[in-house]
Amino acid sequence: MSASLTAPPAERLPLRLKIMHGLGSLAYGVKENGFSTFLLLFYNQVIGLDAGLVGTAIMAALIFDAFIDPVIGEMTDRTRSRWGRRLPWLYFTPLPLAIAWMLLWSPPEMSDAATVAWLIGFAIIVRALVSMCEVPSIAIVPELTADYDERTRVMRYRFLFGWGGGLVLLVLAYGVFFNGAKGLVDPAGYFPFALTGALVMLGAVMLSAAGQHKRIAVSNLHEKRPPARLSHIIGEMRETLSNRAFLWLTFAALFGFVNQGITFALNNYLLSFFWQFSQGEMVAYVFLLFASMIAAFLCVAPLSARFGKRDGAIVAGAISIAFNSAIYFSWMEGFFPGLPGKPSVAWMFGLVFIANSCSIMLMILSSSMMADVVEASQSETGRRSEGLFFAGYFFMQKCATGLGIFVAGMILSFAAFPAGAEPGQVAQTVLGNLALGYMLAILVVGALGLMVMRRFPISRADHEARLALLDDAARAEPDANAAHP
Repeated sequence: MSASLTAPPAERLPLRLKIMHGLGSLAYGVKENGFSTFLLLFYNQVIGLDAGLVGTAIMAALIFDAFIDPVIGEMTDRTRSRWGRRLPWLYFTPLPLAIAWMLLWSPPEMSDAATVAWLIGFAIIVRALVSMCEVPSIAIVPELTADYDERTRVMRYRFLFGWGGGLVLLVLAYGVFFNGAKGLVDPAGYFPFALTGALVMLGAVMLSAAGQHKRIAVSNLHEKRPPARLSHIIGEMRETLSNRAFLWLTFAALFGFVNQGITFALNNYLLSFFWQFSQGEMVAYVFLLFASMIAAFLCVAPLSARFGKRDGAIVAGAISIAFNSAIYFSWMEGFFPGLPGKPSVAWMFGLVFIANSCSIMLMILSSSMMADVVEASQSETGRRSEGLFFAGYFFMQKCATGLGIFVAGMILSFAAFPAGAEPGQVAQTVLGNLALGYMLAILVVGALGLMVMRRFPISRADHEARLALLDDAARAEPDANAAHP
């Protein structure tokens, strides 16, 4: 193991650096909001494709695209430049991403088959380009600090900006782009929606890279791997991704991201048709989501300090599943406040606030746990593979999100949800089936994920002991080299 492979110092980072790092996740937040909240609705209700067909197309595109991620991760780990491993990707990818994003939301008039092909093609391109921004960006986290708790603090800034970017776009969508009589199905609103998202993604990634340039370009973690045959590279990738901690964490997170895909894909259906929110309530709901992000930002570090990352994630996940399921169970049983008239918006907001805050804390802690896997693998393989690990994580996330959107489409088909529906005109039996399908899906999938999470093997003590061993090995190497010139 060379000295270049020492872990970074376990230190606290300047606030400015955390903010500039987190800013890069705006692009991911914009993309995730668009894909998970609007894409199914756009191609189903605006373009006119069947919901099940759209869900299947999105799932196929995302799973195909997901196989690109490990390649991107390995390429970023092997990139050599005077700017280090990550920065070239962050400077040269945002412009093509902005262009592809615009084209995704601008399909020309053509047959249904051609429209599905357009959707699949540009969904793959957009998500691949987002990965070329997000994988090297988040892979910087383990390079910034090895401190167990500071990694969680850094990750919360990524989630703050990621959620913030998506929610700002959501506010603009509900309050500006779709404020006409047609609401979310107004075709004219989707061009300014897409253009705003493209500009935000372009600016955020470039500014984040520039703000971290001085720190990352001079990092001592620019591992020099010799040229290797493709078979050797594939063998190293297989060895790295076979790490036990990585596999358990990825398997657990798969269930969580399936639930997220289901929830985001159905969110506009639930708000518009189930809860029948007015435009003002829609905008208030977005601010509620941002408030829940702030709550998660403030509470996640104390939660991790009290329980550790794994157990804190399990506690947060269990609370989120319980409260989210209770919303729809109480509606179906007829004792949700406000029934038999319009359900109480205040009660719904309160329950969603708790459920969403805990869900975000679960995701922050899971991402921070992935950063700790880097040193666990380094102690086994002698390589630091930040990019490959986070790419593998995104591989799983894309497959899971695509599966979640597919399940959402199947729930809509199970409920016999009509195309071109009008709020207030959907039959109660349809809404009841929608609530039942959604509640059962998130309850079963979420519970399975938390059971798997219990198997994650890295604790605070494990991580700190491993850092000490790596540091001792790095110090011993120069002494050995001096003794044997």
